[in-house]
Amino acid sequence: MSLLLNISRLIDFVSGLIGKMAMWLILVATLISTGNAVVRKVFGTSSNAWLEIQWYLFAAVFMLGGGYAFLRNAHVRIDFISGKFSDRTRNWIDVFGIVVFLFPLCYMMATLGWPLFERAWTSGEMSSNSGGLIRWPVYLLIPVGFALLFAQGVSELIKRIAFLTGNGPDALSHTGPSETELLAQEIAAQEKARQAGAQA
Repeated sequence: MSLLLNISRLIDFVSGLIGKMAMWLILVATLISTGNAVVRKVFGTSSNAWLEIQWYLFAAVFMLGGGYAFLRNAHVRIDFISGKFSDRTRNWIDVFGIVVFLFPLCYMMATLGWPLFERAWTSGEMSSNSGGLIRWPVYLLIPVGFALLFAQGVSELIKRIAFLTGNGPDALSHTGPSETELLAQEIAAQEKARQAGAQA
């Protein structure tokens, strides 16, 4: 089990690294969008390539960030139902979901996405828009994104089994406020400080 947990930690590290890099793509997409809007308003010109790179980057954030979201337990979960179950039951539900739903989905999407990438790569497929971009990079995101999600699924499965066999902590435990709750607390504190400053 220690070898499997080491593999899980390695996958977690890679997912964390890719997820944090993907976050920067949001800033890049925002800057490109802003620059494109300014150029269009000031100079009356634009480029389809700049418009398309925005949705390429947007697609990259979601496709490459799926594994990171799973790592951080930030994916959609019906907490008001799962919160009523015991820790062991919640972990067994995750094991079932990962094996029965996540793994087949990732395999299917990666195997269906790869031929799209291959055809675009060999044909040199370009966007139908004038001045548009080549298409293979965005098609490549499909198999790569689902492969990364599959790998993180392996890591999460190892962690669930480690907990169920008494060899690891509960990865689903909520020992403190979530990131959303922390952000809400920070915003409330800033608003309170702003109101105090306005009254002074």
